[in-house]
Amino acid sequence: MSGTLRGRNRRDISEVSNTSSSPIKGLDMDEASSDIEIYAKEVLSALIAGNLPPTPNNFSLYFDRLLEDKSENLRKQIVSMLELEDTNNDENSIALEQSLKQGFSSVKSILSVTANLYKNMALMSKILEKRRKELQDHPEIQEAMGVVSSLEGDVSKLSDILKKQSSQMKIMYDETASIVKNVENETVFDNQFGVYNKRYLMGKIEQETGLMKEFKHKSSLIFIELSRELSSTVNNEKAILLMTRTIARLLLKTSRRSDIVAHYGGGKFAMLLKHTDLDNAKRTSERLCDLVSNSNFFLSDREIQLRISIGITNIDALHSVEEIVVSALEGIEKAYTKQNVDYAVVLRTNNDNII
Repeated sequence: MSGTLRGRNRRDISEVSNTSSSPIKGLDMDEASSDIEIYAKEVLSALIAGNLPPTPNNFSLYFDRLLEDKSENLRKQIVSMLELEDTNNDENSIALEQSLKQGFSSVKSILSVTANLYKNMALMSKILEKRRKELQDHPEIQEAMGVVSSLEGDVSKLSDILKKQSSQMKIMYDETASIVKNVENETVFDNQFGVYNKRYLMGKIEQETGLMKEFKHKSSLIFIELSRELSSTVNNEKAILLMTRTIARLLLKTSRRSDIVAHYGGGKFAMLLKHTDLDNAKRTSERLCDLVSNSNFFLSDREIQLRISIGITNIDALHSVEEIVVSALEGIEKAYTKQNVDYAVVLRTNNDNII
């Protein structure tokens, strides 16, 4: 996994900042700090106006959201300072998950080597038994018979020891496998695409519906997949997987730190857009479509223009997480019926009608 999850969840640094440790060339730290203090007060005012408690999470969310409409210079200052921050609990959890899985893989390899060693010792015992029987037909070499018998006894003892140790290794392997399985049941990360997984996504949507019910703000959910028309023309599973991974990287590149980018399954990705109404969700979708369409993929000597289909829906506290997800998936299907755009909105109303 290249880079950090937090770093990839921000806009690509190269797009907004080519600065070093100095916030902006030509501006000293006092000027930069003054501008950021003013901006921080603006963020706090926006939280209060939106009837939201100024908790660290809410402040961080609005800090990113309002920054999109600010000048390039201010964005450069902010991004430069954010680069100095390197603490992220989710990323630490991901690193722990990966280390644990790697450790389990090593234990599995040790077990495999031990099992092969035991098999080889058993094979050696059979070979010695065969040679002993062959020597029995030659009484003149009784001394060699004694050596072979002695060696056969030693190999048999070693084989018994290895068998016991192999059995103990199998017990430890099963215990480790159980621990890893429990971890996987609690994991938040999709190793294949370098984003969050379905379990984490569903939990965050449920959490967001609870927050919306309490504070009455608006949030949206979009689902994205590689265009099926493109997949059918490529007809190459490995190439499709590489293109899908490219889509995942582009989603991370364009997302805000507060957005949740996750793999739902089957090559479908989701972005939970907190405090984002449908109009802004459409703008995000347009930006995604443009970004992807401007990214080309090379398959042998063939250049392929990437395309995606996006389904957009509103998150409604009156509906279940599953219903919200189904609406977004229906949006993808609806997008395929449109001629000029690659996204579509499926709106779930309070009386459970779908528009």
